[in-house]
Amino acid sequence: MSIFHNIYKGVQDACYIWRKEMTQVVKDEGVLIFFIIVPLVYPLLYSWIYNNETVHEVPVCVVDQSHSQLSRQFIRMCDATADVHVKYYAQDLDEAKSLVSRQLVKGIYLIPSSFDADVYGMRQGVVSVYCDMSLMLAYKAVFQSAQLVSMQMGTDLQKQLGGHYTTREEVIAARPLDYADVPIFSPGGGYGSFVLPAVLMLILQQTLVLGIGLSAGTARETNPYHNLIPVGDSRYGSTFPIVMGKFMCYFMIYLVMGAWLATGVPRLFHFPQLATGLSLLYLMIPYILACIFFGMMVSCMVKYRENVMLLMVFVSVPLLFLTGVSWPQSNIPGYWQGVSWLFPSTFGARAYIRLNSMGADISDVMPELRILWIQAFCYFILTVCVYRFQIYQARAHAMERLKYLKHKREAQMKE
Repeated sequence: MSIFHNIYKGVQDACYIWRKEMTQVVKDEGVLIFFIIVPLVYPLLYSWIYNNETVHEVPVCVVDQSHSQLSRQFIRMCDATADVHVKYYAQDLDEAKSLVSRQLVKGIYLIPSSFDADVYGMRQGVVSVYCDMSLMLAYKAVFQSAQLVSMQMGTDLQKQLGGHYTTREEVIAARPLDYADVPIFSPGGGYGSFVLPAVLMLILQQTLVLGIGLSAGTARETNPYHNLIPVGDSRYGSTFPIVMGKFMCYFMIYLVMGAWLATGVPRLFHFPQLATGLSLLYLMIPYILACIFFGMMVSCMVKYRENVMLLMVFVSVPLLFLTGVSWPQSNIPGYWQGVSWLFPSTFGARAYIRLNSMGADISDVMPELRILWIQAFCYFILTVCVYRFQIYQARAHAMERLKYLKHKREAQMKE
């Protein structure tokens, strides 16, 4: 009977701690913001900003030193593309550079005076392209527009000078090997479909860790001895009820937030959605578990509420790079790849992209799922250990305080 009684009491204590933690989440504005408001609103704002996927009508400046019919044709064709808008004409390169420095244009097309003579003299014509590299999407639009126009003009000139008798001969001569350019996994070639799935997974981890850290900081600040575990309440005397009570609170909240981030936001903004609901469930459960226990472990190191914000906000951008989405995984040094293994977001983002954007099956992401389960188990064990240490530390502080008061009382009695 004693075993069943202990189990029953442990469940009661865990439920009490769960209710206490839920009450604190609702009452603490900072925790409520990171647990509810940020996961709901921030992905919408981020997705809405990049909802156009690609940039269009990027302003450029033209320095036409040729003033020929061919140079004017090149300018008209560039201006006719969807990505570039010829906004200014400059007399020389220095004037064009001043427009770039004032951010009035994002690129320069310099057509030399020998352009027309070189092309019709069967020599290679050259158009210099200068781009503002501060924004990669603008650079891509300016450079690729000039490249596509030059290729099209070269094809047209090749047809005119080829001396062919039929249209079919002209087509074969201009393009002997035909191909179809189809970007896989991001058909529109958009930035949102490319990087936002990884950002959504990172948001889930970061908001969860920030919320748990703020809650831990509040618990320390309201405790007279700045301990994470209150002393004097028998329901906080055992490690497992504390860990499981807090875990149930966070798990209930982030089951809803995880469903919103993994399915609601992509559907709302028409991002690629190729995964089945069951596949996403197989992924999100170990990912949320790993994030929760990782956050609980980190929260034991938080002494003040502000500490966790400084730490997690600082590492957000490096963690996005370490996922291997915005920077190729094969080009990440081995040391940093080892560091990335410590964070659930690394494998959560990779598995989510492969399932939802690439159409992979659950068997294709089994390595990531196994690592997430291993992380969840390891961080659970570490969380139990650090909370056990917190209980021991709280009792030690209470005993020190009790001895101090006892000595103080004895000294007063002697006086």
